[in-house]
Amino acid sequence: MTSGTSGSGGTETSGSGDIARTLELLWDTGRRPSRGPKPTLTLDRIVEAAVQVADAEGLEGLSMRRVAAELGTGTMSLYRYVPGKGELLDLMLDRVQRPSGNPADLGDGGWRAALEALARATLALYRRHPWLLHVNQSRPILGPSALDGMEKVLTLIRPMGLSDPELVSAIIMIDGYVVGAARTQLYQLEAERRTGLTDAEFWQAQMPALEKAMASGRYPVMASLSEDTFGPDFDHFEFGLQRILDGLEVLVEQRRAGDPDTSQASRRHRSG
Repeated sequence: MTSGTSGSGGTETSGSGDIARTLELLWDTGRRPSRGPKPTLTLDRIVEAAVQVADAEGLEGLSMRRVAAELGTGTMSLYRYVPGKGELLDLMLDRVQRPSGNPADLGDGGWRAALEALARATLALYRRHPWLLHVNQSRPILGPSALDGMEKVLTLIRPMGLSDPELVSAIIMIDGYVVGAARTQLYQLEAERRTGLTDAEFWQAQMPALEKAMASGRYPVMASLSEDTFGPDFDHFEFGLQRILDGLEVLVEQRRAGDPDTSQASRRHRSG
């Protein structure tokens, strides 16, 4: 069994288990027994049950014992399939990141549509599995699902004409933006659950103090903002996503036009 996966700030850390064993399980390269009784469980069932537990109870509720209870079996029987929680977490990460088999889910074939679809799909992934936001994936274990997804996206965005590190950086940029948006949404839901106050009730409680502050003349710009400035109808996620894509589009057009400034910067980057 491996050591615990807990990191700082209540997070878990990808790659904290036995890396070689995890890769064997992800890529199905380990030796299989040719004799003996037929297993009553499968690794797929264990991983699916672990995902269900994490979806319902968060990572704090995830343990080998809890997964075993979900499957109606003894805890020790799980260790025949997976060494411990660290390896199990990496299997869970690869499972939930399994890309869609529908090519249309990544847009119409253009690079911008692909990155736009990637952003929305990633946001939906975090909404389905909020526990992902509590996993440190700065050093991920790369399984088939992760590589399949990366291959599909890179295939569609390669026509951007950027260098290979820049293509990967574009994906990292989108992911970082989505993670921030998803975390904000998750925190809002957690705040409502813990305080018992809806967003409307929370801001209404501050209204008398805020109105007095605006009337003081100390904040003239904020006092001049329209009434709908902080309303729920403005899609901040969509606005930010489109501006990121606009910026990338400018770069792509500069490269296609042979802009010497951007191409020289790219060469300097590649030469280190």
